[in-house]
Amino acid sequence: MSVKVGVVGVGAIGRNHARIYSELESTDLVGIYDADESRAKEIAAEFGTEAVTDLSELISRIDAASISTPTVTHRDIGMQMLEAGKHVLVEKPISDSVDDAKAMIDLAHERGLVLQVGHIERFNPVMSQLEARLNSPKFIECHRLSPFPKRSMDIGVVLDLMIHDLEIVLHLVNSPIAHVDAVGIPVLTRREDIANARLRFENGCVANITASRISPERMRKIRVFQGDAYLSLDYQDQSGWIYRKDGMEIGREAVEVEKDEPLKCELAAFVECAARGEQPKVSGQQGAAALDVALEITRLIEDSQ
Repeated sequence: MSVKVGVVGVGAIGRNHARIYSELESTDLVGIYDADESRAKEIAAEFGTEAVTDLSELISRIDAASISTPTVTHRDIGMQMLEAGKHVLVEKPISDSVDDAKAMIDLAHERGLVLQVGHIERFNPVMSQLEARLNSPKFIECHRLSPFPKRSMDIGVVLDLMIHDLEIVLHLVNSPIAHVDAVGIPVLTRREDIANARLRFENGCVANITASRISPERMRKIRVFQGDAYLSLDYQDQSGWIYRKDGMEIGREAVEVEKDEPLKCELAAFVECAARGEQPKVSGQQGAAALDVALEITRLIEDSQ
């Protein structure tokens, strides 16, 4: 039986959610809602579904939904969905405050519902290759750069882009943070558009993370160093290399990656969790943990300006 799904918010990201739901055999895209009714009708027509003008009407028709609206609206819409017994995938960041995130997490737990957070890189095929080869990371370096997106203007680059890498690093290191240093600069908006953070963990691992939304090039890369190997992976190209010591030389071999669309993998996994009542790969708690660190980095940046 297909899971009846809806999409709330059909901007650039939400449109792709609607596209994939319309293609998945496991889903029935029954409707979409957007504050911009003309946009909702346009996307509904494109993907063969219905635009509804009332959020409560959409909620009454679905089993699960994606929320891809501005961050400040995530709690209100998420709570409406959860209170009505619907499974929720909320785009990252989960909310704009840890308290709001906790409210959604608690309600989802109380109702036995799936609350997944849209940290898409966890579903990138390169991640499984990294996880399979990683045992004790000592140093992690992440770069996530993009041209100015002209969206997500309500948040800075830390909550917009860097949070992807924060969630991944927390997942890979799995140790409490001992110290955070951060710097950021506003360029085209009133919030930071380029930022760097250095995280030192209690187990000794250090992560250096750079994010920019004013770059002339696009880059989404991670490098992980551990005692026996150094892994360099490209999320964008879904490719990578692993370097190992070979006598007094360093040998290099390509990482074989079976390429796929990360968002498709993410939404298919969400629908499967909703159908089976299983814990998602990126839970509300994990999304909240990444948000907590991102907000601390944002605070450090604001205090230094």
